[in-house]
Amino acid sequence: MCILWGTTYVGIRIALESMTPAMVMFLRYVLSSVLMMAAVGVTGATFPRGRELWRTAFNGVVTIGVGTGSLAFSQLWLPSGVAAMIVTTQPFWMVGTEAWLSRERLHWPSVRGMLIGLAGGVVLFWPTVFEGRSTGLRRGDLLAGFALLQFGALAWSLGSIQQRNTRSAVHPFVSGAIQQVATAVVFAVPALVGPHPEQWSPRGLGAVAYLAIFGGVIGYSSFIYAMHHLPVALVSIYTYVNPIVAVFLGWLFFREPFGWREAAAMLIIFAGVTVVKRASVPLRRAAAAE
Repeated sequence: MCILWGTTYVGIRIALESMTPAMVMFLRYVLSSVLMMAAVGVTGATFPRGRELWRTAFNGVVTIGVGTGSLAFSQLWLPSGVAAMIVTTQPFWMVGTEAWLSRERLHWPSVRGMLIGLAGGVVLFWPTVFEGRSTGLRRGDLLAGFALLQFGALAWSLGSIQQRNTRSAVHPFVSGAIQQVATAVVFAVPALVGPHPEQWSPRGLGAVAYLAIFGGVIGYSSFIYAMHHLPVALVSIYTYVNPIVAVFLGWLFFREPFGWREAAAMLIIFAGVTVVKRASVPLRRAAAAE
């Protein structure tokens, strides 16, 4: 999840070269939901019914539709790397949302680890965002993208925590399939109605296929599974690893610079991951004891 979702920022950027954000969302989740539903049908897994089915679909629209949709639309204004840095604020939304919904207090060791990880993200993208180097970003675009991504982070947190708290005997893979079907249905209207400025190309369609398979089928299934078996603070660290993947891919494919600042940021981020992981161990033991 940490590695694959780190590559989807670049995948979305490539897909947006020839399609609208709504079309990208529609196509990727149509494809991923078809693949997942086919797998569910072959295995004969159990589907939820009645209220649970509708609740799962609604949580999917909130989590994927609003959360990932906000990311897709934000990249009309922001480079993929800047978007990845801004999304590092999501663990605060996730942990805060869980504490609010479950009426539990926040645990300082987990918060401390997330702050360390956030500091690593700031170090990594400081020249790009705060010094305005090599991006040509306008302040209005940056503020609009930041606000949209914070709204998406809140929606992602609410939907995923609500799904985590839903008691169900259904396998998480089935829940993920239903959520992606619901997201595809919602984005069908804005994608198919109205003007169609799409310029279909193998590059764009390949990016959509990559997003569907590695971001949707594999990545999101891993996320749903992890949310059912790990503390939220530990699961949320993927947003700190994603920027590392983005920087590495930039260096590997586009020979973007990799120097002391990038290396220091990675060490800081991994230090934050370590702190969160250590803090989550006693929490898991306490939950098991209860």
